[in-house]
Amino acid sequence: MSLKQVRMALYALYLTNKYGFKLKKASSNAEKKKLRLEYSDTLLSRLNIEIIVTGADKIDPEGQYLLISNHRSIIDPCIIEQALKNTPILGLWISKKELYNSFFFGLFVRNGGSILLDRESNTMGSFFKDIKKGLSTGVSIFVFPEGTRNKEDTDLTEFKEGSQLIAVKNRLPILPVYIKDNANDILRRAIVNREKNLQIEIIIGDVIDYKDRSMSLEQAYRKMFNIQ
Repeated sequence: MSLKQVRMALYALYLTNKYGFKLKKASSNAEKKKLRLEYSDTLLSRLNIEIIVTGADKIDPEGQYLLISNHRSIIDPCIIEQALKNTPILGLWISKKELYNSFFFGLFVRNGGSILLDRESNTMGSFFKDIKKGLSTGVSIFVFPEGTRNKEDTDLTEFKEGSQLIAVKNRLPILPVYIKDNANDILRRAIVNREKNLQIEIIIGDVIDYKDRSMSLEQAYRKMFNIQ
């Protein structure tokens, strides 16, 4: 790891935990939304990355959604925050236990608005109960259906089961978004080469009715964004 990478890693660790503490003190969803956006603004600005949002007019500012997105980079949540920048929508992220306990992300994840998914648990009752409790406060649910970061040489990996079930159980319209550029490659260029004026495009798709069973959620997502 180069000196530039070490410096950026230390800065990101500082910034992430700084906002993790701030989020712990947040007393409302609106305040959490403000802090999460402030965090993503600060980090992306430091990286010299601009987010280009296409299709923002498809979002109902008063809507409550299950937002689904592809996932290739640790900065994907920041990109999605930017896509929703001009709306009051706040989402609870479905987060793995590893992130909850992470030295780097744990404080932010636990306090920023998330629901723990413990894949080792024998029952999902408490998971769905937490989702219902969160939805009752007016927030949306955000999930990466691939389950983990896509590190393969492909635009999208197979969706894990469960995302559509969340929508059906809670009668949530599904808001698909697609991070068109490989954010992981661009992040590497930002850190290693310190390139300027980098851009990442995120596309907002048409809302999918949770009752639509004409094809799987993955098939609908691939078709919408023309992914092979």
